[in-house]
Amino acid sequence: MSSKLTQNAANSVTQTFLQRTRGSGEWNARARESMPGGDTRAASYYTPHPAYMTHGEGCFLFDYDENQYIDFLNNYTSLIHGHGHPATVSAIQEQAARGTVLGSAAEVTVLHAELLCSRVPSFDSVRYCNSGTEATLLAMRAARAFTGKDIIVKMDGGYHGSHDYVQLNMQPDTTEEGPPTPRLSSRGVPESTLEGMLVAQFNDLDALRDLLTAHGDSIAGVILEPALGAGGGVEPEPGYLQGVRQLADEFDVLLIFDEIMTFRQDVGGFQSTIGVTPDLTSIAKFIGGGLPLAAFGGRREIMAPFDPTHPMTIPHNGTFNGNNITMAAGLATMKDFGAGQVARVNELGQRLREGLNAAFQTTGVGIRAVGTGSIIRIHWGRGRIRNARDAVAAQEKALDLPKLLHLEMMNRGIFSAPRCQYAISTPMSEEEIDTAIDVMCQSLEVVKPYVQEHTPHLALG
Repeated sequence: MSSKLTQNAANSVTQTFLQRTRGSGEWNARARESMPGGDTRAASYYTPHPAYMTHGEGCFLFDYDENQYIDFLNNYTSLIHGHGHPATVSAIQEQAARGTVLGSAAEVTVLHAELLCSRVPSFDSVRYCNSGTEATLLAMRAARAFTGKDIIVKMDGGYHGSHDYVQLNMQPDTTEEGPPTPRLSSRGVPESTLEGMLVAQFNDLDALRDLLTAHGDSIAGVILEPALGAGGGVEPEPGYLQGVRQLADEFDVLLIFDEIMTFRQDVGGFQSTIGVTPDLTSIAKFIGGGLPLAAFGGRREIMAPFDPTHPMTIPHNGTFNGNNITMAAGLATMKDFGAGQVARVNELGQRLREGLNAAFQTTGVGIRAVGTGSIIRIHWGRGRIRNARDAVAAQEKALDLPKLLHLEMMNRGIFSAPRCQYAISTPMSEEEIDTAIDVMCQSLEVVKPYVQEHTPHLALG
């Protein structure tokens, strides 16, 4: 049974949030009349209700109740230049005056494609779509078409969007030991989907070798995020991605990188940083300048069938594929994110990681800030975390601590993903980073009674 002190701490966090966001609460109640859950994106929901934002300026957001936040969400890493980036706004305005989508091939699409192919090591050629979901679906289709084989291997806890083929093992089974058992993660997905998919454990080369040995003749490719995003913010161990590349070559299967979140790591993505070139890559997020855009690309011979004149063509259509206004916004954004800007946001990311870890140590809470570059995640414990199963198990043991910490940080003006993920944008400076560290210290003091009573394994002596 909870002590009065712990109940007061938890209730105080929630009540403060409700009082600060009364207008958002009213909008949420109204929204539920027309949309299941009150919104149209599961990731934007958190209890007791999400804050309803009205506008953004630079690295700041403002909600319906006129609260101001430092935006560490960046719309889940897609706003690398924050809100109202001058060059991007100008590009959108100029293109809108000429036409948002002209229904034809366009110069701006060529310029965007040339820029991507010059930066991404794996891109001999590229095709565009409108979401990361489409980009991974089409990369997997390309792998199947090129190899003539049907099965794709994904990682336990790996997130690749919402199409049927990747709706399995999105949430690891923390009661399971050994290799993960493939299982569907959503109702409405046909059981037959499992016939075309296998699941491996991230950071386990031996298990992947066993899987390829047993099924290699039927496997078209392996798809993985170079560092797990939604699957717990798990980094690849030294040599792991190089080992996956070697296994793919040995067993004659294609390697597909989902760099939708990790692409901001370097001008050419995570693959540039580690020197591992996949056969295919899917990217999205900031390449559209805050508008919906995704891309998939790879070796020329794999991408060639997307040419409508190819004798074995793969049909690829979409009303808004490569539309003019999105390509203009994306081109302006990409041009302003070169090596200097990448280095700067990565340095700020490291400053935040180090500062948060110092805050955890000072306040006596045994959690860790991890990640690389400009994305920071919290691991809910000090134990070794190698894969999504480890990360989720640690979070489950943290009970309501992640939720309380997220809300208390919002109460103090820090907006992040509910899973306590933080992303840096170029308008940020050391001031915003240090503010976030100070707010973390203050928030930890508020939730510390909860830690001591409900998650004592996280209380440092």
